[in-house]
Amino acid sequence: MHLADPVKTAVPAPVSSRIPRRFLAFVLLIAGLVAAFGVPLYSLALHAAHSNLHSYILLIPFVSAYLIYTHWNQLPREYGSAFGCALSSAAIGSAALVTAWRLPASGYSISLNDHLSLIAFSFVCFIWSGGCAFLGSKWMRAAAFPMAFLAFAIPLPDMVADYLENASKLASADVASFLFNATGTPVLRDGTVFQLPGITIEVAKECSGIRSSLVLLITSLLASHLFLRSRWRRVLLSAAVIPLGLLRNGFRILVISLLCVHYGPQMINSPIHRRGGPIFFTASLIPLFLLLWWLRRSDVTATDRNTGSEAGKVQLPPRMPLSSDPKLHERQRTGG
Repeated sequence: MHLADPVKTAVPAPVSSRIPRRFLAFVLLIAGLVAAFGVPLYSLALHAAHSNLHSYILLIPFVSAYLIYTHWNQLPREYGSAFGCALSSAAIGSAALVTAWRLPASGYSISLNDHLSLIAFSFVCFIWSGGCAFLGSKWMRAAAFPMAFLAFAIPLPDMVADYLENASKLASADVASFLFNATGTPVLRDGTVFQLPGITIEVAKECSGIRSSLVLLITSLLASHLFLRSRWRRVLLSAAVIPLGLLRNGFRILVISLLCVHYGPQMINSPIHRRGGPIFFTASLIPLFLLLWWLRRSDVTATDRNTGSEAGKVQLPPRMPLSSDPKLHERQRTGG
């Protein structure tokens, strides 16, 4: 007697290990956009690598891809097509692309940074358009943070950068003036110029710390997205970047000024002034991470409290209806 071989059925792979066709089409679209924008994207990479303000741009696409990878199992598996959103993003991206190429051709003077800013904005708009077309609005809402994070790959236009630098310079001078008075340092102020014993210091644009503030903002947004749950705590952590950045700039001006007063004016050319930015930036991370730790702790406590209150609600079973029979009614009432 021969026993029949058992039927071997193929075990399907887990759903999480499969890459849907629509997402593969979206990835292929991005690859095509990179190929089509190859030359300006290469110019953007060179510009960012040699820029004191936009060097962080090189890391932005990798951070967005990593966030999608780590949250892949939390993203929807149902895809659709939001053609209205796709067409709107594509139209805006096309307008930016046409503007970037038509302005120099028409004789309008535009800086390299502004030209690359328009190109990068167009590129990101086309990525958003492809996400709406291939993945749908539900997926785009679930991946809103990593997709919106791509906006940091767009260089700040010169006008915006100048405005932020001037505003940060004036605010940093106010903070430095407060610190001078708090430490009892004799000083005369005229706008952004401080007359100290033996030296006069002017707060220039280079002292605005706009690059460090932008990196600090990006760090706070990433940390709030990864470690915090409630919206108001995320907003609080990101908003704390502004006073922390200004306090860092004012403290740096105070330290360099006191060094010049007590050790000599040559300290204005010391490494702590020329290359001390990373030291003060690291110092500003300490209060930011302490605030993150406190917000994270309160967030977890609030979540546990809500979970415990929900678990503590015991639902009693519904009461049995009383029978219409008088004898049974009497038994049910008395428990007999």
